This record gives sequence, C-alpha cells and structure tokens, in this order.
Amino acid sequence: MKTPPIVSPQEWEAARQQLLVKEKAHTRARDALAAERRRMPWLAVEKQYEFEGPEGSASLLDLFDGRRQLIVYRAFFEPGVFGWPEHACRGCSFLADQVAHLAHLNARDTTLVFASRAPQADIERLKARMGWAMPWYTVKDSFDTDFGVDEWHGTNAFIRDGGQVFRTYFINSRGDEAMGSTWSYLDVTALGRQEEWEDSPEGYPQTPPYKWWNWHDAYEDTTGSAQWSNVVDRAVESPTT
Repeated sequence: MKTPPIVSPQEWEAARQQLLVKEKAHTRARDALAAERRRMPWLAVEKQYEFEGPEGSASLLDLFDGRRQLIVYRAFFEPGVFGWPEHACRGCSFLADQVAHLAHLNARDTTLVFASRAPQADIERLKARMGWAMPWYTVKDSFDTDFGVDEWHGTNAFIRDGGQVFRTYFINSRGDEAMGSTWSYLDVTALGRQEEWEDSPEGYPQTPPYKWWNWHDAYEDTTGSAQWSNVVDRAVESPTT
C-alpha cells in the first residue's frame, strides 16, 4: 500500500484548506441541483394503487399518513431475492440501516415508507429482527413497474393536493447511495428543506434554519397538513414556476 506523504501540522492544514475550496463548491453545486428539483414539473398520478399494511388495505394516498409529501423506497424483499426469507437484499438492507429518525422528516410534513412484494407477516418479522421502524407496505399491483422500480431499487417522491397525488422526483442506482439522512430525503422533495436560505419558488413554505430542529421525541403531532395547504394549492396551479 503506497501511502500519502507524512507532513507537518502546517502543511497538513494547508492541504486541507486547499481541498476545502473544492468541497464548498461541491456543496453549493448540490444546493443548486436541489433548487432545480424544486422546479421540476409535476406528474399527476391518475391510477389507483393498492398496498397492504399492518392495518390492512391502503391506497397511495393513505401512505401519506395525512402529510403533504411522501417518499417511497422500493426495497427488494420477496421470494427469489438473495437472503429470502430471513433477510431483504443486502443493498436495500444497507440503506435501511442508515435511515434517520422519522420524526425529523415528519416535522417537515413528509412521510417516508418502504414498499416490497413480501407479505406483511414477513415484513414485520424482518423489521423486528433488524430493528427498523419505518412503515413498510406490501405492493399488490403494478406500482413498482409503473414507477421504475420493478427490477431494481429506487426512491420516488410525491406530493398531494387534497386527494390528488403528483409524482415530483425519482432517484435510483447510485443516487440511492446518499439516501438515509433527513437532509438527503428532503433535498429530493418538491418543497425541499423548507428553510429560508434555500432558493425555492415564490410562496413555498420556509422557516428559519435551526428553529424547527428538535429532539425526535419533542416534536408536536405532525400528522395533517393544513399549515401548507394554501402554499401547495398555488404550486399545483403552476408547478414549474
């Protein structure tokens, strides 16, 4: 193994500062890309989809759990997948292990769920074994095929206006590597992090950074979305503004 040179503290700090310039540029480019996502056109979801959850049959709208935004990760856990029935696919399980506490996403009016073709009994057993807490639904129809995740994993983002659901973005392949943190999930949604520093379309919900952050057991109930309804109603009229 050919290692880098061993240097003095001053030389090491100079090298770090030189690389920091590129890292800050990378951060700014990432923020600009997220701003472009918030200006993506929306695709109306006209088809009715059926899932099965712990409490029985559920529609795509039900998966929102009363919130304004929904993120659905298609995880491979079904007959034929390596590890079945004790485990889901190793890559999907790797991602599941990285998912941050859901209360922070919920505080931004956003719900994250996983979906697979495995029966609920197997899903509940797997979640208990692995210590996972995310809602996890069984796909019952063509949802995975229709949204580009029938043969591979992927993350779809949705937003709703009342009973109308819109698809707003999609991440797959290596894009899923970065998923798991609260920030990475919010950055692929239509409303973003909803903080004042972000470059978002006029009228989008924004609050000061840090002010909304809280301990995950101290947030108020975040089910229901009346606080954002007027904002998103305007966005639906012209989602590409």
